[in-house]
Amino acid sequence: MTDTVSFGYEEIAATSKTARVGEVFTNVAGKYDAMNDAMSAGMHRVWKDVFVRRVKPRAGETILDMAGGTGDIAFRMVESDAAITVADINPAMLDVGIARAAKRDISGLVWTEANAETLRFPDRFFDAYTIAFGIRNVTDIPKALREAHRVLKRGGRFYCLEFSTTLWPGFAEVYDAYSHRLVPKLGKLIASDEDSYRYLIESIRRFPDMARFEAMIGEAGFVQTKVEPMLGGLVAIHSGWKI
Repeated sequence: MTDTVSFGYEEIAATSKTARVGEVFTNVAGKYDAMNDAMSAGMHRVWKDVFVRRVKPRAGETILDMAGGTGDIAFRMVESDAAITVADINPAMLDVGIARAAKRDISGLVWTEANAETLRFPDRFFDAYTIAFGIRNVTDIPKALREAHRVLKRGGRFYCLEFSTTLWPGFAEVYDAYSHRLVPKLGKLIASDEDSYRYLIESIRRFPDMARFEAMIGEAGFVQTKVEPMLGGLVAIHSGWKI
C-alpha cells in the first residue's frame, strides 16, 4: 500500500484514512437509510434484494457480512437459518443495527466490531463473505480482499455490492450531475452534514472501475470471478470462489 490514499478527491496519509472514514460513518449512522436513498434515489433497496438472491444463503452455513453494521444485508439473509456474523469497524453503525434488529424482533445474529483488513477469525471459517457498499471505504482494499479469501472455506464464495461507473451514454452525465450537485445538499438537509455526503460521492468516483476491481479480486486468490452490472454499471455485484 502506498503512503497516501484517496479520501474522496483528497489525497491523505494512509495512516489517517481509517479514522477519517470512521468520522464520516459515525456522523451518518443514524441517517443510514436516508443516506442510501439520497445516493441511489431509493434503488439501493432493490439492489440489495438482488444481491442476497445471488448469495443464496442456506441453512447451516456460516456467513460473514462485512461492513454490515446497520443490518441491511443480514436482515435479508436471516430467514435462511444461516449462522450470520455482522461485522463492522464502526461501533456507531453496529449500534444502529442492533437497535434495528431489536425493533424488528430479529434475533440470532452475531454482531462484532472488526476491521476488514485484519480479521480475527480463523482460516477457512466461513462459507460465504458478503460486503455491500463498504469495500470502497477500506484503506487497503487488496489486503481486505486477501483477508476475505483467508477466512473462507474451500468452495466458499465472495460477494460484493458496490457503486461503480455506469457505461450508459447520457445516463452517466445525468447521474454525475445529480450526485455531485444534489446529494451533498440533501445531506445537509436530511442530516445537517454536507461534507460526509460529499465524501461518499467522491469515494465512488475514485473507486476502481468494474474490470479493474474484478482483476483485484482475482489477484487476491479468487477464481471464476464475475461482474453483474446494474444500470449499466452504476452499481455492480462482484463475485468469486475460493478453491
